[in-house]
Amino acid sequence: MQRRDLFLSSSWDDTIKLYSMQNPGPMQTFMGHSYCVYHVAWSPHHGDVFLSASGDTTVRLWDLRQPTPTLVVAAHAFEVLSADWCKYNDCIMATGSIDKTIKIWDVRQPQQPLTTLHGHSYAVRRVQFSPHAESLLASCAYDMSVKLWDYRAPEDALLRSWDHHTEFAIGLDFSLLREGLMASAGWDEWTCVWQAPHGMP
Repeated sequence: MQRRDLFLSSSWDDTIKLYSMQNPGPMQTFMGHSYCVYHVAWSPHHGDVFLSASGDTTVRLWDLRQPTPTLVVAAHAFEVLSADWCKYNDCIMATGSIDKTIKIWDVRQPQQPLTTLHGHSYAVRRVQFSPHAESLLASCAYDMSVKLWDYRAPEDALLRSWDHHTEFAIGLDFSLLREGLMASAGWDEWTCVWQAPHGMP
């Protein structure tokens, strides 16, 4: 269950801060990363748990009740720009990196990824699991593309690729209410909405 009363921020000062809607200043500061923290995401399963993705090449799992990370995953050889939780399995997460890859992890076995997805030609800026299918996720990258994946596919995990942006693709999300509806945003100042997997923006 995600927290509705609290929110997190990540920063180039290497820290994560916790805020309350009722409080003007930060309630708590989490330190542990040694470089920019690019992304934080609450666990959809546990209200006190979140993850962070950093330029120090790690993803860290945190619990609000503890001051230090509960798990540090050496996720990539280069900066990690994004991470997300699987909405159906509280042990599965995805990471996206400057190394152009997406990795799927089981936090119970963090020594190596379950699988690595190749297909982007530049840094992966955002990864996002679908709220409607356990093994479905999307990614967008500095190669200006948005891609849809099934990480459990027996052969080719890449289901579809779109190239509608003319600058870096930096944001994406799935609709919670309408299955298959996706949105992406780019440096081209466009926000595009379409029905996946067969529709076009």
